[in-house]
This record gives sequence, structure tokens and C-alpha cells, in this order.
Amino acid sequence: MTSMLPALTGSNVIYGMGMLEMGMTMSYEQLLIDQEIVKMTRRILHGIPVNKETIALDVIKAVGPAGNYLSQRHTLKYMRQESSTTELINRRMRENWEANGSKDISQVAREKAIDVLENYKVDPLSDDVKKIIHDIVEEGEAEAEEMRKFKEAHTL
Repeated sequence: MTSMLPALTGSNVIYGMGMLEMGMTMSYEQLLIDQEIVKMTRRILHGIPVNKETIALDVIKAVGPAGNYLSQRHTLKYMRQESSTTELINRRMRENWEANGSKDISQVAREKAIDVLENYKVDPLSDDVKKIIHDIVEEGEAEAEEMRKFKEAHTL
């Protein structure tokens, strides 16, 4: 829940992902769990559009108060795009969870972390991106050198 506060303020940094013991320990499993939470937080911040199309008064009138909205194309269309998906959190029925080994989220995250560590292949950066990063580093180094000279000139 602490990810929600900076997200609601418009911050583009959510600090502490994967950290345990006040940041003294990092956990790959916790990092993946936190990634899932941040993904859901971002989905919440996206909001739910309310307009003539999404409110679907015609569907409400046709189905009525005791009808089955799940069988409506409109419901299916918007339900698919509005629900958040998860990789680690199991939202299936208990029988399905038990049939798949009754793993809790930390076990699932551990398996995923091991898979990522063993199999992830990094896509190389394009030459354009490498140049941009290089230019940023050079600019930062030039600023640091200017600051060093300034401090040297103004030190008693």
C-alpha cells in the first residue's frame, strides 16, 4: 500500500521495491512481488473512463436489473481491458490452485526469479540510445569538473 501514496502524488519513482529490513537486504522474490503491486497501482491510476459507450445504458435497459451482464459482448469487451492481470497472484478457484501445487506467492515468485536469472536475455541498446547515454554522462562529468574548479577557487 505504501506504493500508492507516491503514485497518487504523481511521483514517477516508487522507492523500495525488493527491499527487506529497511533496505539492508534485497530479495528477488520481493522485487517480483513488488513489481506486481506497482503494476496494479499503475492500473488504478489509469482510472476507468465513464462515457456513453462505457456506461452502456442501452445494455442496462435491455438486460434489466436481474439479468446476466456477463453474457453481453459489451461486458466482455470492457472487462478484458479494465481488469488488471497478474503473474504471481493466483486469482483462480481453490481447486485450480491446489491442482497446481498449492504454491503461495513467495514460492511462485522464487520460481519466477530463478527462471529470470537463468534464462533472461538482455536486448542490446541501439547505437542511438548508447550515444544519448554517453552524452548525458559527459555532460554530468563536465558539470562535476566545473563545480570542482569553482569550489577550489572559492575555498579559503
